[in-house]
Amino acid sequence: MFNCFKIYAHMIIRSIIIIEKYNMITIDQLKIKIDRKSRILGIDMGSKRIGISICDDKRLVATPLQTIAFTTLDNLVFEIEKLIIENNVKAVIIGNPINMDGSSGKASQSIKSKANKISKKINTPISLWDERLSTVGAFNLSSELDVNVSKRTKNLDGKASAFMLQGAIDYLNN
Repeated sequence: MFNCFKIYAHMIIRSIIIIEKYNMITIDQLKIKIDRKSRILGIDMGSKRIGISICDDKRLVATPLQTIAFTTLDNLVFEIEKLIIENNVKAVIIGNPINMDGSSGKASQSIKSKANKISKKINTPISLWDERLSTVGAFNLSSELDVNVSKRTKNLDGKASAFMLQGAIDYLNN
């Protein structure tokens, strides 16, 4: 009887450890989990460049932070961890490029896979956010601000990330 209990207890403890390593949560779970004065990192993942944005500590405004050239997932995790520590970040929002009809296409599935792998390597909660048209929105917004085309495309990844993160923090604040 005691051996059975030991095995069962070991399985429970092992399951808890596995759960703790997996930090993917929904945006609604994130809303409950983090403080209203938490900095959040936004990530717009492309195949070659990753736009990074961050919000202020009052969670009101998202701004572009930097663009990272994608080399490997391990390098990306290293860069994300560094930014989390340097900026006292409490959560990460990764843009999910779902199709216009709401379905998950190849790009969305690729992002989900990368986000799952990242969530197993960092201790900060990660949530996916619909980023449909974030790049288009960032480009059009700079157009409305009368910025010329060459300047509009410069740092477009960071701007798209900020556009996406702004939508997420607006949702979290309501």
